[in-house]
Amino acid sequence: MSLSLKMEIDPVEDVTCLNPELLQLPEVSPFALKTTPLLVDDLFSQWLSLPETGNLVKSWINDAKAGTAVNACANFSNVNAVGSNSLPSMFSSVNAPPLSPRSSSGSPRSSKQKSSPSALGSPLKLFSDPMQEVIPQFYFQNGCPPTKELKEQSLSKINHLFNNPLNGLLIDEFKTVTKEVCKLPSFLSSALFRKIDVDCMGIVTRDAFITYWVDGNMLTMDVATQIFEILKRPGHKHLTQVDFRPILRELLATHPGLKFLQNTPEFQDRYAETVIYRIFYHMNRSGNGRLTLRELKRGELISAMQQADEEDDINKVLRYFSYEHFYVIYCKFWELDTDHDFFIDRENLIRYGNHALTYRIVDRIFSQAPQKFAGDVEGKMGYEDFVYFMLSEEDKSSEPSLEYWFKCIDLDGNGVLTPNEMQFFYEEQLHRMECLALEPVLFEDILCQIIDMIAPEREDCITLQDLKGSKLSGNVFNILFNLNKFMAFETRDPFLIRQEREDPTLTEWDRFAHREYIRLSMEEDVEDASNGSADVWDESLEAPF
Repeated sequence: MSLSLKMEIDPVEDVTCLNPELLQLPEVSPFALKTTPLLVDDLFSQWLSLPETGNLVKSWINDAKAGTAVNACANFSNVNAVGSNSLPSMFSSVNAPPLSPRSSSGSPRSSKQKSSPSALGSPLKLFSDPMQEVIPQFYFQNGCPPTKELKEQSLSKINHLFNNPLNGLLIDEFKTVTKEVCKLPSFLSSALFRKIDVDCMGIVTRDAFITYWVDGNMLTMDVATQIFEILKRPGHKHLTQVDFRPILRELLATHPGLKFLQNTPEFQDRYAETVIYRIFYHMNRSGNGRLTLRELKRGELISAMQQADEEDDINKVLRYFSYEHFYVIYCKFWELDTDHDFFIDRENLIRYGNHALTYRIVDRIFSQAPQKFAGDVEGKMGYEDFVYFMLSEEDKSSEPSLEYWFKCIDLDGNGVLTPNEMQFFYEEQLHRMECLALEPVLFEDILCQIIDMIAPEREDCITLQDLKGSKLSGNVFNILFNLNKFMAFETRDPFLIRQEREDPTLTEWDRFAHREYIRLSMEEDVEDASNGSADVWDESLEAPF
């Protein structure tokens, strides 16, 4: 190489600032070149000694002298493409280790090489223009609008049902629309009618229904949301007990399994109240009397309403609507309410279940530890409070029941049950066993049994989560304050065990209510028979001989 050429090349920047990827050496990784500047210097010197490099540099100098724009990267790419096979390798092919396989995607290094200036041709254009992707709208403030096909199908049914001279339907004629178009239980018909007939004209026109159901996007909502929107009052974001009364009134008026109550309006009201109390007991987990849409979706109310609409025998709808279940609850309350003022006190409740409960647990209930009483009478429990108590007492496997009794036993309210708290309630149980000449079981043995049943995370206390994770949690509370059920658990009644195995889908409450209804109905039959025989006897005495 001539001296003039060397002088022209000397002003090149320091080789440590040179991008190693421009050397285009597949045998050496760019990382190795960057971390060993001396190797880069040596390689660069050898590259300059190549004849092709000399010709390339000479052309750059001539172009620079002539004032022509120099594109070094483009020229270098062209030279490399033509003479890449003739460039001597820096390593012997025999001693060179094999390169690790590289995938075309997923490697940061391969991604970096793809975006290198040598690959793209120009160091100023490293990225291509991004593709514009149209994201379809996925949020609609008033609900997702129906598809064209669904809207046409609905309008066809609506036009057929509203085809009359009035161009509208009265409230008695609206049930067909509720069933066929809205696919909702028929006893929601009146509530839906009044929701649309805001001016109380007594008629719902075709246009008014389309505006509410189709244009309001009710058509595309899930069933739970539809019912929630129909029942809730304007401006509210929750349901209260009052919101369920219209559909219970219509159910009582139209369901074939409840027609026998039409001559006893006082029992119709009690039935409706009981159903509503049961709904809020199971579904309103916050206990604030405000049922949210999320709570409504998580519960079983929607499926129970659909079953009640399809089933003629209301007693087969075990969730919430069974009349037999109402009968058992109401009769139990009436038995304890001796003065029939529709309130019960401590002495009344202590008689529940043939004096099964201890005084200490009854005191905790009336201290309103598990739940604040709905009534305002001091020291008295109303019917709603009794429904909550009875459902908790007869089915201790349900989550609402576990929460109810956990609050009773948790004396200091710190969220854990300690051995001292459990011993406080068990002491009365132990005393009752001694009075009944039963073999007492020491608390130390009971505590070991409880720990074995629950298997808590910590052996020095039990949390509510521990109880919810065990199938034997209900027995823990029976051990602490219900002597009759404690003894039944110890003896393992084979009849009850067989009953549970026959139908595992039934809850403890379902089995209890069934047994109790049979007992109450038999007592009523005996009482009717005795009254009838007395009437016959009186008539025989009055008859002349």
